[in-house]
Amino acid sequence: MKSRIMALAGVLLLVVMTVSFVGCSKADSDTIKIGGVFPLSGPVAVYGIEAKNGIELAIEEINAAGGVNGKMLELVGEDDEGSPEKSVNVYKKLVTKDKVEYIIGSLTSGCAAAIAPLAQAQKVLMLAPAATLTSITEAGDYVFRACFIDPFQGTVGGRFAAENLKAKKAAILYDIGNDYSIGLYENFKIAFEKAGGQVVAAESYSTGDKDFNAQLTKIKTANPDVVYLPDYYGTVALIAKQLRAQGITAPMIGADGWDGIIDNAGDEVLNGFYSNHYAADSTDPRVVNFVKAYEAKFNSTPVSFAALAYDCVFLLKDAMEKSGKTDATTLKDTLKDISGSYVTGTLSFDENRNPVKSAVMMEIVKKDGKLTPVYNATINP
Repeated sequence: MKSRIMALAGVLLLVVMTVSFVGCSKADSDTIKIGGVFPLSGPVAVYGIEAKNGIELAIEEINAAGGVNGKMLELVGEDDEGSPEKSVNVYKKLVTKDKVEYIIGSLTSGCAAAIAPLAQAQKVLMLAPAATLTSITEAGDYVFRACFIDPFQGTVGGRFAAENLKAKKAAILYDIGNDYSIGLYENFKIAFEKAGGQVVAAESYSTGDKDFNAQLTKIKTANPDVVYLPDYYGTVALIAKQLRAQGITAPMIGADGWDGIIDNAGDEVLNGFYSNHYAADSTDPRVVNFVKAYEAKFNSTPVSFAALAYDCVFLLKDAMEKSGKTDATTLKDTLKDISGSYVTGTLSFDENRNPVKSAVMMEIVKKDGKLTPVYNATINP
């Protein structure tokens, strides 16, 4: 009797395990997990919040239309606080615990650079929405990005200063400890001088500095036609206030790190221009529909980080539908040949998996009493 009971218990246990296994397999097969790494807190939180919103909107739209090949998408997102060390920690959590095969993130170049070699080594497909540092995709063929890179963006700023603003003399104030800032500075200088301009002052500061008056005094003495400020919005807002307080009235030019500055600065950023990945006031139907849907869901106008992250989801979707597969290896082989029109423009990937696309220059103006970035010009590759 005892042996019969034990045998029956063994059969029941096997049945339970089989049912459980089948149930888990079915659940897993019906859902495609996408990992997200972004700063939801810390000094550049606006980037991460916007990116997360863009991903959520894209997933909502795709799932409402039936998903991808009948499977629903799911975001598993983590906050890296804009810290490369924490980016590595949350990356490891997503890959080992959540078992994701693809990650969208992180947002800043330093954080993305910290996880790119790991993604390559572990064959995790990585799409960096807004990390513009050139070396990020050099980690290998599992690493892509949706944004243009710093050499192009710095070149755009230099050409715009010389050709559109007709500037002859430029001053540059940059963060000597930030690869993003250094790369933009170097390429702005090359492009501006190539266009016939002269850099009359190049001053630096360290990450975290709050007082820039000593550098600005030297810049004021040089009497530039434009001042290039290649940094993120929080630092630029501090610099702009001190710059205007010193009586420097020249136009300021920046890059995509300025996105979000209108919510963190005052009228001192007027007469400011920055390169960006898309213009929310574009009349392109894709942009119009995206902005309308985003504003309805989040009650705010999306900045470029939302648009780039939104495009990342649709790039993954297009690769999945084109290949009929969802594994990271097949998708990276398919993605490199993807080309098409997205919210942030028409793109294709070059041999280093960087998108070939245009940039827009935005101007900060006052509309209805509010600071507003508006389209000013398009600069092509």
